[in-house]
Parts: sequence; C-alpha cells; structure tokens
Amino acid sequence: MLEADLHKKLRDFSLDLNLRVDPGEILVLMGENGAGKSTVLNMLSGLLTPDTGSVQLNSRDLYQSAAHICVPVESRQIGYVLQNSAVFPHLSVSENIAYGMKARHLQKNLIAEHVDRWMGLMDIQNLKNVNAANLSGGQKQRVALARALAIEPELLMLDEPFTALDTQSSVSVKDAIRRCVAELQIPCLTVTHRVADAHDMGNRMCLLSQGTNIWEGKPGELPPLKIAWDNSRK
Repeated sequence: MLEADLHKKLRDFSLDLNLRVDPGEILVLMGENGAGKSTVLNMLSGLLTPDTGSVQLNSRDLYQSAAHICVPVESRQIGYVLQNSAVFPHLSVSENIAYGMKARHLQKNLIAEHVDRWMGLMDIQNLKNVNAANLSGGQKQRVALARALAIEPELLMLDEPFTALDTQSSVSVKDAIRRCVAELQIPCLTVTHRVADAHDMGNRMCLLSQGTNIWEGKPGELPPLKIAWDNSRK
C-alpha cells in the first residue's frame, strides 16, 4: 500500500496532496499540463523532495519530513516508466531488462530467469537480442515496463505511457499493465491526459488542478463538467 502526504511550493502554486493506493489497484492522475501530475511521481520516486509531508510504502517510510527521513531513489523499490520509454538505445532488449537487476547484484542465473519471464509476459521473446534503438514505440514501452517490473517493485508508476503508441500497441500495453499489477498485487499510479485511458486502466482516478485534488472517484463517475477541458483530446 502507498500512502503519501505531499506539500511543496512550486513556481506557480503550492502542491498539497494526499494519496492512498491499495495493492493491486491502479490510481489514475489526470489534469491539465502543469497541474503537478509528474511532480507527484517525481516526489514519490525521490527525484524531487517535498518541502514537508510523508511517503510510506508497505509500512516503510520513504520520506518523513518530521523525522528527517529521505530514502535514496535506488533504495525505494519503485518501478518508474517515463513518457519517452527511456530504454537504453545502445543495449539489447535482454540487456535493458536485466539492467536494474544487475545494479542490485543479483545472481546471473536468477537474472536470466527473470529476463525470460518478463519477455514472455510482455510478448517480446523474439526481440531478445535486438538493439533497443531499432524498436518501435510500442516495443520500447513493453521493454521499459519489463525492466521496471523485473526488479519486483513494491510500486509501479507510469507517466503518460500511451501517448506515443498507436491504437493496437496501446491496447496490448494496457492489457499487460493490468495483468502484471493484478499478478504482483502492487499499487500502481498512472498519469494521463485522456479520459479514455482512465476508463481503460483505472480503478480510481484523481483530478488535479494546480496541485490540489479537485475530484476523486471511479472513472465512470467523473461529472461531465469536470471533463470539459478534455474534449479537444478525445
């Protein structure tokens, strides 16, 4: 379970947000550009530090301002997939997936087993030795997901994971995310601009405006007035 109480003064507004995501649940963050969505993910991951507040994952304090606790990024056990997929273009698919496990000094045979498993789950076995620079957008996203999940994270975070994908790739990647989150029973936090993505992915959604939660509930319950800003993106 993820529980967070985040407070940070940004350039144009102050971000003040409380979040809770249960195991096996996908919470979708939505809002206009500049609403603070990616900032939230960066604070949870440790790339940014809140001014005050707390972040707790499975009862472990990752950040606690009052107790001066701030766990380093590499020790937070979070799988984070960025919008541009962020694969290493000079490495093969298998080397990309193995990267995080090698950094944790896992045994070679265990790394090989995990690489094979996640390539199978993402249906990219045939790409094992392909250089990542030669992959399509959808293939890169699957590789990035496999790499994030291969470390067996306690939390999965996805920042606009579908914007660069065609319809067919988007459907398959969404299906892979839902299956993996359910199988691993980890909380998942997804940022998107599109209501359709929230309907496809989310158990719950949170609508942000200038760093504040202005609506929260199931995607199908989102009032029409709240999604007027999304009309041009459908």
